[in-house]
Amino acid sequence: MEERHRTAGLNAAGGRHYHPAMSARLDRSWVVLASLQTAEADRCVDIFRRPDGTFGFEEFRRDPEDMGVWTPVLYFSGLEYPSETETLAAARSAVPWLALLPDS
Repeated sequence: MEERHRTAGLNAAGGRHYHPAMSARLDRSWVVLASLQTAEADRCVDIFRRPDGTFGFEEFRRDPEDMGVWTPVLYFSGLEYPSETETLAAARSAVPWLALLPDS
């Protein structure tokens, strides 16, 4: 089973690189800043920044019948927030299990 590890950053040439496991729901120009998941690794929320400086989040699930592929749960990624802090607060309000995580 493929472990989900979606990161975005600058490579040695200064270009952006993305892990191929990134969900189709997230635009490849968005930079994932945090990926918070349950201890069971079956639910995840990604916090990201768009090129225009706005922020957003998306919730994902991973089920055995889907062969471990991360699948978006709801359509949060269309919402925009002015800061990472406000995005995390909105995600905590919208995704009940997220508020239960330590240090989230």
